[in-house]
Amino acid sequence: MKKNLLSLLLAVAMISTATAEWKIAGDKIRTQWAETIDPQNVLPEYPRPQLERELWLNLNGLWSYAITPFNTAKPSTFEGQILVPFAIESALSGVQKTLKPTDILWYERTFTVPAKWASQSVMLNFGAVDWSADVYVNDILVGSHTGGYAPFSMDITAALKKGEQKLTVRVWDPTDSVHHPVGKQRLNPSGIWYTAVSGIWQTVWIEPISKANNIKGIATDCDIVRGEIYADIECANNNGILNIEVKAGDKVVYSTKVSCGSRAILPIIDAKLWSPEKPHLYDLNITLEQNGKVVDSAKSYAALRKFAKERDNQGHLRMTLNGKPIFMYGPLDQGWWPDGLYTAPTDEALLSDVILTKELGFNTIRKHIKVEPARWYYHCDREGIIVWQDMPCLALYQNKGEWGRNNIGGGSDSPVTREEKNCYYKEWQQIMDALRFFPSIGVWVPFNEAWGQFDTETVAEWTAAYDPTRLINAASGGNLRLCGDILDIHNYPAPSMPFHSSDYVVVLGEYGGIGFPIKDHLWWNKRNWGYIQFNNTDEVTAEYVKYATMLKKFIPQGMAAAIYTQTTDVEGEVNGFVTYDRKVTKMDKAKVKAINTEIINF
Repeated sequence: MKKNLLSLLLAVAMISTATAEWKIAGDKIRTQWAETIDPQNVLPEYPRPQLERELWLNLNGLWSYAITPFNTAKPSTFEGQILVPFAIESALSGVQKTLKPTDILWYERTFTVPAKWASQSVMLNFGAVDWSADVYVNDILVGSHTGGYAPFSMDITAALKKGEQKLTVRVWDPTDSVHHPVGKQRLNPSGIWYTAVSGIWQTVWIEPISKANNIKGIATDCDIVRGEIYADIECANNNGILNIEVKAGDKVVYSTKVSCGSRAILPIIDAKLWSPEKPHLYDLNITLEQNGKVVDSAKSYAALRKFAKERDNQGHLRMTLNGKPIFMYGPLDQGWWPDGLYTAPTDEALLSDVILTKELGFNTIRKHIKVEPARWYYHCDREGIIVWQDMPCLALYQNKGEWGRNNIGGGSDSPVTREEKNCYYKEWQQIMDALRFFPSIGVWVPFNEAWGQFDTETVAEWTAAYDPTRLINAASGGNLRLCGDILDIHNYPAPSMPFHSSDYVVVLGEYGGIGFPIKDHLWWNKRNWGYIQFNNTDEVTAEYVKYATMLKKFIPQGMAAAIYTQTTDVEGEVNGFVTYDRKVTKMDKAKVKAINTEIINF
């Protein structure tokens, strides 16, 4: 009894010490969720909902960190502790330092592999690391990765030893000093450009997999006419048998067995389709047998839905969902947080922006030149939100090309080199591979406003060929080219429709930007950004309703979608429905929802 009590007291003391060593850095505004963070239990949800395993070990928490000059060996001592998975520039990291382009960021921690995993291989998984990562286990290089927005994994079994393991990650992130995809990150943020994000910014975890055979990936597709879900399940080898069970809630609606390497056809009787109004999802339970023995199992999910385009009775091309025209209407969503930057403080916080969008009466989100953790798309799938997914733009090329000003064929490409093009394609493919499973994604957006725009027709063609199940919005508000499915204009602050097209879906990819700065909820106290600004809720709501009412006259003329800027304030921008800290809603939600509902039900 005394021994157990002593162990408990020591554990409590260790937790108290670790908590005391970490605190939120800086004095900027923060969300309510930041105050609830436990350094011993950071983002505890399983991070990969499309291939979920029961056994896993979360490696989020306090790691040691150090910053050294480029081409320097790992330091013998570390500078302090950093809370993973929050970027070093963020307040929640507990550090809040900005890296120079010549800096190397080192992470290190120890972990112990559970004894019951002894007969299995161990996979080390990273949700995302910005930008270049070299990973060492017990000083053995086990893998490297470049690209700041996609997950990656490595088998670390050969590097493991008895007892405690040492994990080291070496990161280089030059942000906007080098031409790779960075979105809105800047080493010197101002106006519409935001704080840099470097290093580990999504969950890190390990999990055991069978050495004999294992499930490596799950990809799903569907046919809504046949009422069939298709599952392509990648296995380590093709000698096993997959048992697949499809469930609607607690009810099993279909089950089958297929050999590894074969497509599973899953017919669903009275299949329910996914839509924003009724986001039906089917759960998949998968087990893998090798020589009659279950060696791996995973959970996943799928939906039946189809995004397409069709001509209406007036000859206008409309986007359709499940064969019916739909006006996609939603906010531009930057996905930034005052305390975590790229990373939401908690999963509840991550979900809250999706819930807000639904409460405002929208059916769509344009995820703006940023990629979210997998759980965000999972929330959109569950809640019923269509996603337009942007590719994060290349650094250094914003506004360098001649902007086409909504003229078809106008403007010139950015002077992108072959190496930069290769980097773009590599990361765009990584992003599409990571996200194409999620049913909520309906539109791919390769370019934004001519920022790093190059070879538009070729990029659109490549994107459509790589994933023919979504619509392609080749250049949102950029140099418009006759390619893809959509021609997208931007107009601030009021909505506009400067042209019509009989061959392309015409959308308003950005408008609005109505500013309303609220004291004590601002990122900085210098001039804040908004295309126009008002001083109270009634004024800003009235202006929003006025613009939304203007939209209604464009819909019969052929406008097929609209995106309002934006969900939240972000750093110097004060044109959100809510403040950056998510503590104040700046418009009358009931009035916004009422007019939005009218627009969607055109």
